[in-house]
Amino acid sequence: MLALPATPPASLLDGLDPHGIPRHVACVMDGNGRWAERRGLVRTAGHAAGEEALLDAVEGALALGIEWLTVFAFSTENWNRPADEVAFLMEFNREVLARHRHRLHEQGVRVRFIGRRDEKVPPALLDHMDRSIELTRDNTRCTLTIAFNYGGQAELVDAVRAMVAEGVDPDDIDVERIRHHLYDPEMPDVDLFVRTSGEMRISNFLLWQVAYSELVFTDALWPDFRKEHLAAAVAEYQRRERRFGGLLTEAAP
Repeated sequence: MLALPATPPASLLDGLDPHGIPRHVACVMDGNGRWAERRGLVRTAGHAAGEEALLDAVEGALALGIEWLTVFAFSTENWNRPADEVAFLMEFNREVLARHRHRLHEQGVRVRFIGRRDEKVPPALLDHMDRSIELTRDNTRCTLTIAFNYGGQAELVDAVRAMVAEGVDPDDIDVERIRHHLYDPEMPDVDLFVRTSGEMRISNFLLWQVAYSELVFTDALWPDFRKEHLAAAVAEYQRRERRFGGLLTEAAP
């Protein structure tokens, strides 16, 4: 389980190989409810506290040079949560976009969304999603992708449905054809997968894209997550040897 160093570095990049920064980091923002319950607060207070953690993680990604940061905001299974919590999350996410999309734009962050755009998602929230996409579409420093009403299995089902609807010949289906039909075909595979709160599960997040990701888990609850945790996860990533199913090539004598 990942823990922060006893003495945090003066700079996020201290001790890191600047040439070994993961291009794409995905994060399951878990532990909001437990954070609130430990403080005697309602669960929704944990979600509200997680807003600062998200902004700090984005700043950390920018400082580290991470090109893609994808966060799991609301899953296709989260509709089964208590109605008042779901209603809060719909309004909260709309407010977060309204409050921060101009700040993200000024930082050079491109905002994107993946997930099902169906009748369950309030039109006002969809409108703010679209405004955020349009405002930031030409930014290039970092792509922040927010997975909302998202499930990895649902994404693959939707990809298969799209191919069937197009009449794709089964013999023509390969990895690249499937990738082309995912929610965001431009999204690169995930290099580093981070989950907070001590849970060690993928939880139906980016099932296709995490095929060869390095998985890092931390006990920190999401509202306590900061850019230093992200840097520590990158440091752990750089200690790994990525083989992609093969063997490392031995250096010549």
